[in-house]
Amino acid sequence: MICFFLFTGCEQVSKSIKDTFQPKVDTIAVEKQQIPDPVPYDAAVERQIEDAQRLVETVLEKHTKAHVQYIEGKNTDFLTNEKKLNRAEEALKKLPQYLGKEIFIYSSIHFYNEGKIRVMLQHPQNPEYIDNYVYENETWSDPEQLSVKDNIRSRLISLQKISFTNVAKAASVYNEKIKQIEGAEPITGIYISVWDNNLRWSPASINGSRERYSIELNQNGTLKKFERE
Repeated sequence: MICFFLFTGCEQVSKSIKDTFQPKVDTIAVEKQQIPDPVPYDAAVERQIEDAQRLVETVLEKHTKAHVQYIEGKNTDFLTNEKKLNRAEEALKKLPQYLGKEIFIYSSIHFYNEGKIRVMLQHPQNPEYIDNYVYENETWSDPEQLSVKDNIRSRLISLQKISFTNVAKAASVYNEKIKQIEGAEPITGIYISVWDNNLRWSPASINGSRERYSIELNQNGTLKKFERE
């Protein structure tokens, strides 16, 4: 019995010494220290992002699946036909409401191989307004009024900086790269988005049956970067 108490006492003393020189780590305190401060929530920025997303969805909801499918025998060369693209641009410049005025594209412009274009333009009279236009059968539609709540200035770019014929350059680049990727489908649409008053070409990637490549174009539609993801 005495030996038992001596042994137990020795263990307790040894444990006390270890605790003194090797104190237990306060895991709760460490976990609290490792948790980063939350990113400040900016409600105004979130609302702007949501408004922009809703606007794009509203404009494109009329764009049915048939518009993005490859259509045999019907204007299937529009994306690579510089004459047709230039004709569409000149017709846009000649719209009565924009005669003699600089045209500003808002947010994005979409080109489809079937011969259609969708674009949002700053109103020619009120710079706070945005209208949607559709080019089809070589004719521009009447303006469709849109409700835009975000700061549109950073999403504007002058038509002078976007030549429609550059779409043909971009389409040629896409088609060339698609041929190099097994299982990649022909391109049926190209669109240009505007951020911080600069343009970005899309699609930004090409999917094959076995692999995926990212692709980036210069402002004029020529190849800037192409690499496997």
